[in-house]
Amino acid sequence: MKTYDIPLLIRGRLISDNLVEFEGRRGELTFRTPEVSQHLADLPLTNPTRLSDMYDDLRIADVVDFLDQLGQRLSPKVNPYMQEAYELSCLTSGLTPEILYSQYCDAIPAMLRAANVREVAETHIGLATLDGWTRHQLLDGRVAHTRPFGARCLHITAGNSPAVAGITTIWNALTRSDALIKSPSNDPLTSLAIGRTMIDMAPDHPLTRHYSVAYWKGGNTELESRLYVPENFEKIVAWGGFSSMKHITRYLQPGMELIAMDPKLSGTLIGKEAFESEASMREVAELIAMDFGGLNQEACASARVISVESGTDKAGLARLNQLAEYAYEALLALPPEASAPHRHFDADLKEEIAAARRSRFYKVFGGDDRGAVVVSQIPDPVDFAERLGCRVANLVPCDDIEEALRLITIHTQTIGVYPESLKAKYRDKLAFLGGQKIVSLGHHLSGNLSLPHDALEPIRRLCRWVSESDMTVDTYKGGLRKLVRLAS
Repeated sequence: MKTYDIPLLIRGRLISDNLVEFEGRRGELTFRTPEVSQHLADLPLTNPTRLSDMYDDLRIADVVDFLDQLGQRLSPKVNPYMQEAYELSCLTSGLTPEILYSQYCDAIPAMLRAANVREVAETHIGLATLDGWTRHQLLDGRVAHTRPFGARCLHITAGNSPAVAGITTIWNALTRSDALIKSPSNDPLTSLAIGRTMIDMAPDHPLTRHYSVAYWKGGNTELESRLYVPENFEKIVAWGGFSSMKHITRYLQPGMELIAMDPKLSGTLIGKEAFESEASMREVAELIAMDFGGLNQEACASARVISVESGTDKAGLARLNQLAEYAYEALLALPPEASAPHRHFDADLKEEIAAARRSRFYKVFGGDDRGAVVVSQIPDPVDFAERLGCRVANLVPCDDIEEALRLITIHTQTIGVYPESLKAKYRDKLAFLGGQKIVSLGHHLSGNLSLPHDALEPIRRLCRWVSESDMTVDTYKGGLRKLVRLAS
């Protein structure tokens, strides 16, 4: 079993002594990292005025340029830190080496390109707004100015994709905040590799001096109760499953805001138009396969339960079963950089699939480590729908797509829709039911940082919005005198 030594990074300073050992998420490796409890005094930015170096001479154009230069240095082809992070992730991730290599070499550098970062900033807040005080002449006569300021943020990141580390880097830089990133046990190196690259590139840059990365075992209440307090952090950004999110909420109190990227499930709505011809069935099947097979179904955006307006009679079920067979064939044909048999297939899920195969209520295509398509022969999902993963989808029949809307809840993130005409018809209702992102079939995984995330605008939430008002202006004083007369 390989052991990795992983330093602690605190605002440009690497610490590599007093190491303690941890086991990786699936037991394929161990890693050693400094005992975080010995550095509790340094991890938070105890003096918030030290954020001023992010504003004195640093403009958003400078931030964009910094991230662009950083992205050019992050490919494992040229970066030994990222190469090590990639190698470790190959041992721990639910993604295969081919998919991971695409994430490290293509996805992370691409999201840091200047044009992309500039669009994210302009779309969410506005470049001019980020760079200074915005003047407002209000109806009561006052002249007010508002400005977004960075905050002291704790980021508890997820390890299902290394791209989360790149997203966190962008969010922290654009808001000009101070970040402490708690790395996950199945990816303790990617955020650190980005930070070490920042040190090599620009050790004295404000963005480098406000970027810290640490690992400690989640659930360490003795450590966390001392660290997770509003004197240390105004914001906690948390990605995770139900139990970890519930654990974090125990620390919330006035002065500390939780920005929750909590667990989500995603689904699909397919209209009867899919069955207009053999060609349309084949096309729809390929799009379905990409939506539940892409990224090995590790993302919250991956399709799981797929509702199809096939009809629930004998003829309708025959159509649905044929579509499922085509979708399974398309799954097996996906390129390895997009999807591949899951190396850590859930044993309990495999047992559920085997049981479904024996039931008259389901028909199963596949079922080994390559994945499966489970077809409900009744208008209900499988009872293990919330555990679908490892490239396993459940197709559910309905007589009218309206019936499928009952499956959309506040926990639904992405909804793939076919044909396009269904979007305009149902998008408002999907939003009311809890849906957060509506996309074309085949594009469940085509995320874009310029759009809201989990029905939030995290970049705006990460900022502290401060206002300053001038009530001495003549228009305001005149309005105030009028109010006094009216009151008397």
